[in-house]
Amino acid sequence: MFYHLLYPLRELFFGFNIFRYITFRAAMAAVTAFALSMLLGPALIRKLSELKVGENIRKNECPGLYPLHKGKEGTPTMGGILILLSIIGSTLLWGDLSNQYVMLVIFATAWLGIIGFADDYIKLVKKRSMGLNPRLKFLWQLLLGLIIGVTVSYDPIIGGRLDVPFFKELVVNLGIFYSIFAALVIVGSSNAVNLTDGLDGLAIGCIIMVALAYSGMSYLTGHIRFSNYLNILHVPGVGELTVFCASIVGAGLGFLWYNTYPASVFMGDTGALALGGAIGVVAVLIKKELVLLLVGGIFVAEAVSVILQVGSYKLRRKRIFLIAPVHHHFQLKGWAEPKVTVRFWIIGAVLALLSLATLKIR
Repeated sequence: MFYHLLYPLRELFFGFNIFRYITFRAAMAAVTAFALSMLLGPALIRKLSELKVGENIRKNECPGLYPLHKGKEGTPTMGGILILLSIIGSTLLWGDLSNQYVMLVIFATAWLGIIGFADDYIKLVKKRSMGLNPRLKFLWQLLLGLIIGVTVSYDPIIGGRLDVPFFKELVVNLGIFYSIFAALVIVGSSNAVNLTDGLDGLAIGCIIMVALAYSGMSYLTGHIRFSNYLNILHVPGVGELTVFCASIVGAGLGFLWYNTYPASVFMGDTGALALGGAIGVVAVLIKKELVLLLVGGIFVAEAVSVILQVGSYKLRRKRIFLIAPVHHHFQLKGWAEPKVTVRFWIIGAVLALLSLATLKIR
């Protein structure tokens, strides 16, 4: 909004030319999202507490884990509302609203946020432990992924191409199958973040790392000189996603203020599904889908640990981990919750740096 309102004034008043620069607007978007999170946080947490929308710790699912988590009983959840309001609000203020990529990622974030909200509402307000029907939830996620995939497939620049990291000229054209691939990236990313959201500050801290990395990659992909220098695909207009990713960073830091151990609020599916899906959409739009396996390595490891655990138990009646997702495995091994969280953050930060290195190592 500010871009459309204030940038045209550059011909009349000195200083308004600064609104042209994505770097300035991205920085301001991060600060704005952080400020919104900090300002709205106490009121939202208070309201969620009044409505008794609190975490329900089920003892029967894992008796060994219950003593470690029983103190979280009743902690307000659905805090993802705070994150989404901050991200979308900040992006609308500082982004270019005529940019198709910005509007597409806002649309996807809101879509997944509604799915997560419905799931949380059914579980926490309606007191139905299963929440939204898993098949129905997956179908709505898949539908969004296909919509994004088809839209991207018809884009004259990015189309159905898949860039392979570490190789200069290796590009795979998936053609009509790209829509399915993009849907799998978005759905997989969304659910992987949801699986990671099990310890105070863990998921949001890792999301901040990923958003920082994709903020840089979005800017470089949208900048013709940098993209040509790095020999990566230049996508005109996609640099505006830098503003969106910066909003995630700011909103994430604000939410982490309240979500750090011991957490005053949890994001719930409302935040986790939306954040994971939003990152997946950004990866698709800037053609860095495979890099997501590296930069989001923590989320990949969490999802894979669940798949391996379930598969191993069904096939061999044996468990690989004490419990899955893997962050709980380390808890049962005796690691304190803050130690698990911070060590996963450290790994996430290293992976984010390595992902940026893929732009040069080609």
